[in-house]
Amino acid sequence: MGHKLKIAGWVSVGVVAGALTTVSLQTVARGAMTPLPLEEIQQLSAVFGLVKTDYVEPVDDKKLITDAISGMVASLDPHSQYFDKKSFKEFREGTSGRFVGVGIEITQEDGLIKVVSPIEGSPAFRAGLKTNDLITQIDETAVKGLALNDAVKRMRGEPNTKVTLTIFRKDESRTFPVTITREEIKTQSVKGKVIEPGYGWIRLSQFQERTVDDFVRKVEEIYKQDPNVKGLVLDLRNDPGGLLDAAVAISAAFLPENVTVVTTNGQLAESKSTYKAAPEYYQRRSGGDPLRRLPAAIKSVPMVVLVNEGSASASEIVAGALQDHKRATIMGSQTFGKGSVQTVRPLGPDTGIKLTTARYYTPSGKSIQAKGIVPDVMIDESEEGNVFAALRMREADLDKHLGSGQGEEKKDAAREKAREEARKRLEEEAKKPAADRKPPEFGTDKDFQLVQALNQLKGRPVLVSKTLTERKEEKKEN
Repeated sequence: MGHKLKIAGWVSVGVVAGALTTVSLQTVARGAMTPLPLEEIQQLSAVFGLVKTDYVEPVDDKKLITDAISGMVASLDPHSQYFDKKSFKEFREGTSGRFVGVGIEITQEDGLIKVVSPIEGSPAFRAGLKTNDLITQIDETAVKGLALNDAVKRMRGEPNTKVTLTIFRKDESRTFPVTITREEIKTQSVKGKVIEPGYGWIRLSQFQERTVDDFVRKVEEIYKQDPNVKGLVLDLRNDPGGLLDAAVAISAAFLPENVTVVTTNGQLAESKSTYKAAPEYYQRRSGGDPLRRLPAAIKSVPMVVLVNEGSASASEIVAGALQDHKRATIMGSQTFGKGSVQTVRPLGPDTGIKLTTARYYTPSGKSIQAKGIVPDVMIDESEEGNVFAALRMREADLDKHLGSGQGEEKKDAAREKAREEARKRLEEEAKKPAADRKPPEFGTDKDFQLVQALNQLKGRPVLVSKTLTERKEEKKEN
């Protein structure tokens, strides 16, 4: 996610010869400087023929070709993906904020499915699934080796049907089943309230089609309840991202007009773009500027942005823009580091591919990819600390992750030492009751990080983390 849906021509996929002809035409059309590798293409054709004639039982032509496409795209990076008819429909439903499923954002890790973030209020959220949980089995099907879109298919289904997920939770060193009833997920991506007189809290759990309008309404409600807001907390913790234009709009709500929000860079000319805090970069075809109703004070109210390891993609764009323009103090822990652009290319009327086409850069030119946003003030999840922070997974931990494109990637010896110390403490921590380790709900008076954010806005002392440090990008091992 983290992109606006882009449509770029139709490609016909048929038999092998027809498919290769189409690819060749598309390569020329896109101005590729190198010819197709004919020897490797011949090998692909030969393998196709051998499978058709020699395999133990007949194999459907369409299955062979779609599996080959799926494997080719999935081998690039964790976010590129082939969509068959059903998964393409589900993807488009997801960006609209309505679909039937369990309600989790996922990625792949070591052949398993990793929970990036449960969607607030969803069946998965109510069932207690957490960021970094690993799904090892869906009903009776082992996840190991299962393609990401196949896993999504198995977790989605009809409303009121059940699915059993087998979860491995690293920080508790245990595996357990969770049975979840599917339902239509109508995600409410914006929450907010006056947290105490003079101070507002707005939480974004995703960036969807409705997010900007919902955000504007929530800001209006807060200022109507308390016209003299002295400070605002924008909470992006566990926000996995979403639509690029929504991220640009949220950034523009707080920034001066026409300043740069984010830039992108890739091979194609259309991938080299600059997005600014102006209506033409975020407004939809009708309705005009959705931010026009916001109170003028929103441009200057003192701000803190809360982030953590689950803050990814579009949420990192917002945090990076507000940080670079010194509009807000970023607090929490280093973000996920998902700084790549995915473009959706249709392959026909109801199939397509999601392909990584560019990297995101903050206004100062820093790559977000595999690095993330480093907070101005590092704070722990709780008053007791953040002892297992070194074990938390980020983009840089994902298999085949895209590098930042900025300088050499080096192994972080200090992080390896911190990981080892954290592992040693796992056994001790696992003996405690699970309830003792459950973090409090965001937005409550027991939300330690929110309390620290309010202290920052009030000029009071902040309990800065003694364990969290910036995580450097680690060397990729091929």
